[in-house]
Amino acid sequence: MADLSLYRNIGIFAHVDAGKTTTTERILKLTGKIHKTGEVHDGESTTDFMEQEAERGITIQSAAVTCEWKNHRLNVIDTPGHVDFTVEVYRSLKVLDGGIGVFCGSGGVEPQSETNWRYANESEVARIIFVNKLDRLGANFYRVVEQVKKVLAATPLVMTLPIGEEDQFVGVVDVLTQKAYVWDDTGLPENYEITDIPADMVDKAAEYREILMETALEQDEDLMMAYLEEGEEPTEEEIKRCIRKGTRDLAFFPTYCGSAFKNKGMQLVLDAVVDYLPNPTEVDPQELTDKETGEPTGEVATVSADEPLRALAFKIMDDRFGALTFIRIYSGKMNKGDTILNSATGKTERIGRMVEMQADDRNEITSAQAGDIIAVVGMKNVQTGHTLCDPKNECTLEAMIFPEPVISIAVQPKDKSGMEKMGIAIGKMVAEDPSFQVETDEESGETILKGMGELHLDIKVDILKRTYGVDLIVGQPQVAYRETITKEVEDSYTHKKQSGGSGQFGKIDYRIKPGEQGSGFTFSSTVVGGNVPKEFWPAVEKGFKSMMEEGVLAGYPVLDVEVELFDGGYHAVDSSAVAFEIAAKGAFRQSIPKAGAQLLEPVMKVDVFSPEDNVGDVIGDLNRRRGMIKDQEAGLTGVRIKGEVPLSEMFGYIGHLRTITSGRGQFSMEFSHYSPCPANVAEAVIEAAKAKKEEK
Repeated sequence: MADLSLYRNIGIFAHVDAGKTTTTERILKLTGKIHKTGEVHDGESTTDFMEQEAERGITIQSAAVTCEWKNHRLNVIDTPGHVDFTVEVYRSLKVLDGGIGVFCGSGGVEPQSETNWRYANESEVARIIFVNKLDRLGANFYRVVEQVKKVLAATPLVMTLPIGEEDQFVGVVDVLTQKAYVWDDTGLPENYEITDIPADMVDKAAEYREILMETALEQDEDLMMAYLEEGEEPTEEEIKRCIRKGTRDLAFFPTYCGSAFKNKGMQLVLDAVVDYLPNPTEVDPQELTDKETGEPTGEVATVSADEPLRALAFKIMDDRFGALTFIRIYSGKMNKGDTILNSATGKTERIGRMVEMQADDRNEITSAQAGDIIAVVGMKNVQTGHTLCDPKNECTLEAMIFPEPVISIAVQPKDKSGMEKMGIAIGKMVAEDPSFQVETDEESGETILKGMGELHLDIKVDILKRTYGVDLIVGQPQVAYRETITKEVEDSYTHKKQSGGSGQFGKIDYRIKPGEQGSGFTFSSTVVGGNVPKEFWPAVEKGFKSMMEEGVLAGYPVLDVEVELFDGGYHAVDSSAVAFEIAAKGAFRQSIPKAGAQLLEPVMKVDVFSPEDNVGDVIGDLNRRRGMIKDQEAGLTGVRIKGEVPLSEMFGYIGHLRTITSGRGQFSMEFSHYSPCPANVAEAVIEAAKAKKEEK
């Protein structure tokens, strides 16, 4: 079996346009996987292989590639930067052991970088930082390092310093070895020479080496004491060992600089992946959880080929050969022809074709082991987040949690024959992307597509048209409103039905009150003396919970409600679980209107980049959209305005922003929270909901 210490499973993540895909392309070129680099702006990069990616110059879905560097096997996943496709980053981080956070030398730490960094912190993924695009106008390595400290509250460990900046950027200084790497103007990655540090940088390089030594040696007290008290310099191997430990423990993040596009500085980044990022056995093993409750069982999936099989399906992709299921194997082995168990469905599957992915190409393999990221062709009932295991050793790995969609559109095929085609196509797309959901409006029969933003849904409609040949008529985007309550109500409800034979009887006394923000629905029972027997409590809870799907104001789901059952009554013959469930449903309808029902709207965290001359206009426009400006940050090329704006006011905003800023403005937004609607907005939404109902 392969030596797991020579494996590195890494992801590349960053804000839109910081250079992730170009960095991946350079890694493939340097490791000999490709011989000609394809550029993103020409639509020819290896990992952006969808038509929609090539046209727009953005990454939409994460792509996996495998390559080798210094006898180490690197499984690299290039992830999207756009907030609408955050789910791709989240699920990639879930199965990776390390990452490269790419930051733009002039843009610095941008909003999506913050979100991705937060995800990586939650997943406890060790990272190195690569400050890219130092050849660009306005690039400043030291400013980005400061932003990493301030905005991300992280400790960057500077490993290389830039020689020159903007169009004068020629190479980097390796702080540890105190050598300079200088590239010539041919743009070829291998055309560099190692020289002495330029005279004007000697002091700076020495100062950064001192910081590096002190930060790294904190990981080993003996070396630290010897260095500080006796001036004893540790060996390069000892320093590297300390850096490796600190990186793995997230104490600091080795920070490199360069220009992926110009092929400068990339070798040192690859060396750092091998030297400092953990192999699969050095990462905390995945916890096993209880299938019913989702709580940890105390056991873990030890990373070893000798253990029973434990693997996670983290992505489904439909392609020209059928469904591909991407799998990270945590322990054990998987061979072609094996029968494995899907613990989520309780069904077994036979492993047919196994492949190693090279973006949209694939190499057939016959076996894989712990630490591998592979794809299996043609699995039947596997979905994202399902655990695949040895049938004799059933287990469940920690589930994946996906963000809720915030925007929806109604669609219908242009012609009748498209209906069936659309159903099959959407079924495949929902399996691929858990943040994309579909439902049928029962009353109108409309198909509703839900997603993370306008771009997300725009691309889904485009894929339906091009890939599946389904032309759609698209309705206006709809906002996913929610409802809640504002005051506490104490009430009583009796359900009584008598019609020959045994009847139905259930009486409940209860309190309904607003819950903590984000708490959803919580139920408790303080009944004493058996007035409502214990076996009926779950039925009462089920009744209330089922009614949370549709509120009384405009039919939107209800959030953050606490229900306490404190008394009631039952009949020895006529009471049943069904009777109490019906009583709870009636109680909900009776009491929610009394509890100050209120409409909530999704509020987005918005980050707008504007040239200095247009800042006033941009802020004025955001204020007109009911926005709250939180912060302004001046950069070299413009101002970043951060604020919160209701989603309903942000449709078509990019076109408007470009008009105000003569095409130079940019913005990104992500869901922040739900907040009460102003009275006039709430009235309009409720009226629209009533009108729709009457129409039907």
